Amino acid sequence: MEQTGLVLEGGGMRGVYTAGVLEFFMEQNLFFPYVIGVSAGACHAASYLSRQPGRNRQVNIGFIKDPRYISWRNYWKRREFFGMDFVFEEIPTKHVPFDFEMFLNKKERFVVGTTDCLTGEPVYYDDYGRDILTVIRASSSLPFIAPVVDYRGKKLLDGGISDPIPIKKAQRDGMTKNVVVLTRNADYQKKKSNMLWMAKRSYRAYPGLLQALESRYRLYNETVAYLEKEEEKGNVFIIRPEQPLSVGRMERNPVKLEGLYQQGYEEAKAKYNQLIKWLS
Repeated sequence: MEQTGLVLEGGGMRGVYTAGVLEFFMEQNLFFPYVIGVSAGACHAASYLSRQPGRNRQVNIGFIKDPRYISWRNYWKRREFFGMDFVFEEIPTKHVPFDFEMFLNKKERFVVGTTDCLTGEPVYYDDYGRDILTVIRASSSLPFIAPVVDYRGKKLLDGGISDPIPIKKAQRDGMTKNVVVLTRNADYQKKKSNMLWMAKRSYRAYPGLLQALESRYRLYNETVAYLEKEEEKGNVFIIRPEQPLSVGRMERNPVKLEGLYQQGYEEAKAKYNQLIKWLS
């Protein structure tokens, strides 16, 4: 397992699928020496690595009807659909405490991907200390519906823009085998955004970001194609939704979210013996 990584895609509320997968992994005491995630993938990885069973479900489904978590009210007041202060400051310190001490004492290396707004290039962090929630917040700040995050002299947004599935980063870091958790069905192909006109108006000060947003669909599709070739070679083990998705990035229906969470759990369970054989 020394050179085996766990790579986690984002996807907004579709990430509850990943939460279900990681819940099953925790129950089996299955942890990887290297974990890398972007956006929702990074969010769920944090509670997995802090060994807090049930926390991802409690936060991402239990609070879904709370307007402070996700609502149009947040957007009209602060231009953010998710209440970022509520999600990344109030919930982890007051309502569902995040175990910082357990997280900081973990043995695993945890890399979080973000996007540099000025260059449009990915920026990865693994030396964040107690700033971990700020870094995850930056990685989860979706364009148009969350503000840019200032961190260590950089202006950052959603890590999924510049490296949506950071498999190649994991490989550059020496991981020769990688378990990859995706949040899209196998036949999904990303299309070119029809919101580029808005991006040019909203982010005209960030030409690098605009270029990254424009080419995002191509990068995503190329990365999925690369993953599938790596899977054929035996270098990658992919877990992704096998049933058609009915949950969107901004989903607020707790029944649908619970269903997707359970789907992730059950599909990880169904693949567990195959995964263990592959790991060995």
